[in-house]
Amino acid sequence: MQIEAKLEALGLTLPELFTPPSGTKLPFSWVRVRGNRAYISGHAPTLPDGSLAQPLGKVGVEVSLEEAYQAARLVALAMLGSLKRELGDLDRVTAWLRVHGMVNSAPGFTRQPAVINGFSDLIIELYGNEAGQHSRSAVGMAELPFGIPVEIEAEVEISE
Repeated sequence: MQIEAKLEALGLTLPELFTPPSGTKLPFSWVRVRGNRAYISGHAPTLPDGSLAQPLGKVGVEVSLEEAYQAARLVALAMLGSLKRELGDLDRVTAWLRVHGMVNSAPGFTRQPAVINGFSDLIIELYGNEAGQHSRSAVGMAELPFGIPVEIEAEVEISE
């Protein structure tokens, strides 16, 4: 349980499962395992109780670059929480392969990579360069669900 020990040493906790706004139907799996791969659906920044983290809105207007960076770190924790629930042990993740980051961007905002660095920096800190390095996209979107500032999906390699 090395990853969980690192999280604890950093004072970080994994949040509960995301609680969507009332009336929202989410008919998909948060993590889909096929062979030695886990495909992770887009996650939002959440608080420890699984509710949406604030602030909401467009990065570059309602949300600052630093707030969006921190939101991306919260997405990493939410994703790790989903992996823990699905795999039972975060040490089963042997490599982070692909990360797709989406930023709810105000017109003219072009610092999407700096936002998604919040996610990448935490994953690399936890898993190290060998397992934590990943290919990545960081793109701007006109809108994201529920007004969240950032949403990220990923693919990882796992052991049996």
